[in-house]
Amino acid sequence: MKIAAIILNYNSAKDTIKCLGFLQKQRGVDLHVVVVDNSLPDYRLQITDNFQLSTFNSQLSTELIRAEENRGYSAGNNIGLRRATEIGAKYALVINPDMELTDVNYIANLVEVMERDEDVVATATDIVTPEGVHQNPMLPDGDWHSAFGWVKEIFSRKKIVDTYSFIDNYKESHECAKVSGCCLMFRMSFVEEIGYFDEYPFLYCEEAILARQVEMAGKKMYYLADTQAVHRHIKSEKGDSVKRFKHWQRSRIYFYKRYSKDSWWGRWISILSMRMYVFVFTMYKKVNGK
Repeated sequence: MKIAAIILNYNSAKDTIKCLGFLQKQRGVDLHVVVVDNSLPDYRLQITDNFQLSTFNSQLSTELIRAEENRGYSAGNNIGLRRATEIGAKYALVINPDMELTDVNYIANLVEVMERDEDVVATATDIVTPEGVHQNPMLPDGDWHSAFGWVKEIFSRKKIVDTYSFIDNYKESHECAKVSGCCLMFRMSFVEEIGYFDEYPFLYCEEAILARQVEMAGKKMYYLADTQAVHRHIKSEKGDSVKRFKHWQRSRIYFYKRYSKDSWWGRWISILSMRMYVFVFTMYKKVNGK
């Protein structure tokens, strides 16, 4: 069966080429890689040159598609997912350029899970940072009762040991509520059924939206504990933190309005909390000059 892998490149040619190297080593799958370039004009030649160089002697089936404009994470990945539909892929792996798949059976293991249960429409594995902090699976989104939980977290300053406060049991494989969007496999029939990713969010909240779409469709999401990948995410290279936080606010408020199960007043409370959170964060950054 044909498996597609979608890499969304944004000014990250070196990471993208390295990711292609990991994908090339995958065993037991008929893999076709689609690199979607969302880069700024100044970086476009860089990815083209590196892509041609890396694929020249490779047996990996690959193609590069240039986005006409950068409309964000979901819209960019949709370009690749629609291409996956065109080539008849049964499953598609959406993978960030900064992922490292050290297990050569990584994709085959995900496919095995999907093949066992047709109701499983999204599958992800254990994801760790280079320091060993686990990023999967995620706990379900809370309702308006937990909207002001960020206040407690600000003052608690709990030291991260092996995982974050929003991470569920990462030691055992199980059906789960939500997984990270950095690396996960989809059943393409489900992607087509929901009309591909919701493109309103430019960045962030893709996981929360996907989790609700899976729930609304009566389908399953699965976490595979015995397969692992490394997410070499470097926050300092991601640009202005305040700007990114405002993107998150916009996406989160959209999630509350469009996908929340709360009543109208519960949604109002959640939106109020989000606006307060971003205001406090922005003031903190200004005061500290960061």
